[in-house]
Amino acid sequence: MRIRNDDVVIIGAGATGLATALALSDAGRQVRVIDAGPLGGATSHGNCGTITPSHAPPLAAPGVPLQALRWMLSPQAPLYIPPRMDPALWRWLLRFVARCNPQDWQRSAQGRAALLNDSRQRLAQWVQRYRLDCEFADKGLDYVFREQRNFQAYAAQCDALLRLGIGTEIIDGADYLRSEPAFNAGVVGAIRFPGDASLRPDRYTAELARVLRARGVRIDEHCTLLSIQPQAKGVQMQTSRGAGHAGELVLATGAWSPQLAAQLGLRVPIQPGKGYSITGSRPPQVPSRPVVLKDRSVFVIAWDDCMRLGGTMEFSGQDARLNATRLRALQQAAQLYLRQPLGPALEQHWYGWRPMTWDDMPILGRSPRHAHIWLAAGHGMLGISMSSGSGQLMADLITGQAPAIDPAPYRVERFQ
Repeated sequence: MRIRNDDVVIIGAGATGLATALALSDAGRQVRVIDAGPLGGATSHGNCGTITPSHAPPLAAPGVPLQALRWMLSPQAPLYIPPRMDPALWRWLLRFVARCNPQDWQRSAQGRAALLNDSRQRLAQWVQRYRLDCEFADKGLDYVFREQRNFQAYAAQCDALLRLGIGTEIIDGADYLRSEPAFNAGVVGAIRFPGDASLRPDRYTAELARVLRARGVRIDEHCTLLSIQPQAKGVQMQTSRGAGHAGELVLATGAWSPQLAAQLGLRVPIQPGKGYSITGSRPPQVPSRPVVLKDRSVFVIAWDDCMRLGGTMEFSGQDARLNATRLRALQQAAQLYLRQPLGPALEQHWYGWRPMTWDDMPILGRSPRHAHIWLAAGHGMLGISMSSGSGQLMADLITGQAPAIDPAPYRVERFQ
């Protein structure tokens, strides 16, 4: 049997895997990308494409456990955990709850902010340098509120965000409605994050692939990784298209990473947090920038020819069913806030599994047990936002270059 030899093989052709491939190619490495499905077809496909330093604060925050308990009683709430016996999930939830304190919140927020801020600037540079045609826009993002108490609570956090390098603008509800006629009456205020940006995620991954292929990078779609065998001078692997050998192997496999890591004796506590989106034709009247309907935790973004609603977090394992109740929650939130929630033509109902770690930070770095295996996973809801920064950090670590940010917070050793 002929064994293919490659310098670096990346498993996963989502935003993180492709960004890592581009950064490695820039560094002069020969790269191959493998994915069990279509390019950019999993979690990278149907999300809202926001680039959000604003999301540096982690989900694990003081007060969240009590709020989550209330949400669990409603299938339409932003967070839903269907009752079931799943010991791994409950262990994960216990570790998550244990981090809902000010000290751990601060540590995760600092780690997330460093990667998000680096990635935000790097992505803008990549769009220009590689002429990525992905509807990139740097108009910022707004949190919009109809509940005064919620608005005041978030406004009180703006000073803490500024210390993380995240600027904000607080806007009165009446002023906001005058500038944003797409909204129904009843908005009490908004918080603007002028440093945020957005793009169209399916076009972003397609454009990364275009650049990579032009550089000679091979991308094998619908090619399943069957087994991994670490060796002294690389990694032997078996795929659905035959055997191969990689000098370095990168697992950028999102919510599927725990199963692959387990083959290597690694414990990777990633839970699939199921998110949903609805894409329809673009209505005549849309918000002028991406927004989060914050009382309902629903994103809204309009592109050139369509509009998307996205959000919710459902811990139901890798359940491949579309939950009509969760989709209805997106629609109801949009109807409450927007004069024209979607255009007349429905294009897609979608779900994807966000790879959630209990400390809400990604896993980036070398396997502690294998010299030539690397992990780039666990980005939660921020895979697009963190993609370019994660890709560059991985390339720097693999090539032995000084990284732009401190890699210590993202090492897998914190879970071992």
